[in-house]
Amino acid sequence: MSALPTFFISHGSPMHAIEPGDAADAWRALAASISRPRAILIASAHWETGLPMLTGRERLETIHDFGGFPEELYRIRYDAPGAPETANRALALLRDAGYTAAIDGFRGIDHGAWVPLRYMYPDRDVPVAQISVQPALGTAHHLGLGEALAPLAAEGVLVIGSGHVTHNLRDWFASRHDPQALDYVPKFAQWLNERIAEDDREAVLEYRERAPGGARAHPTEEHFLPLFVAWGAAGAGARATRVLTSIDGGALAMDAYRFDRGAAPG
Repeated sequence: MSALPTFFISHGSPMHAIEPGDAADAWRALAASISRPRAILIASAHWETGLPMLTGRERLETIHDFGGFPEELYRIRYDAPGAPETANRALALLRDAGYTAAIDGFRGIDHGAWVPLRYMYPDRDVPVAQISVQPALGTAHHLGLGEALAPLAAEGVLVIGSGHVTHNLRDWFASRHDPQALDYVPKFAQWLNERIAEDDREAVLEYRERAPGGARAHPTEEHFLPLFVAWGAAGAGARATRVLTSIDGGALAMDAYRFDRGAAPG
């Protein structure tokens, strides 16, 4: 079996679950571009912990971790089977790499996971485990997590990072009815795309200092960290393809990436 690629997706507002737009088309195309995975391990920005945690449930609960949205959203269930075997394998890989990690046997999956997955695998027949992010530990920590999890791709497990290329909610609330993107958003997204295309991980690890509008693009880091998990899990020299370029509400870049193992261009 050839190794699966890894994906990074910008999951957007929970409203994408009922108003999908271009993002859902890109998510469907990503899933259709690969063989059916044995399981999925997804890092979502919406599960923050002090140390890496993995869901260990046999049947996942759908967490509606948001408020003030239409009732239709709260009726959605993504009752895919859990993937405790995959969670335990990931736990072993993390521990072998020197990380302290654990299994959470009670938690379900949040909207950062189930919103895109309901388009990627609508039959809900692929087992899913979720892994948390640790915002206090920074970008290099999450790249290392991904690198530790890299063997999963050769074992039929699809590793996904679900966050955002830019995520400034204050700017989004102020500009969401304006069709014009805020100036820093496409500049940051383009800078990131160029760095990823060059496999320049050092620059992206230091994005807050080196990217145009880096700190404004991510006032807090939780939505950017899943990128490093997906990128790291693809291995050094991964070939990156940007499969979606889009901006929601002027402030949220919705770009998505596919990472394939192999020598980086250049």
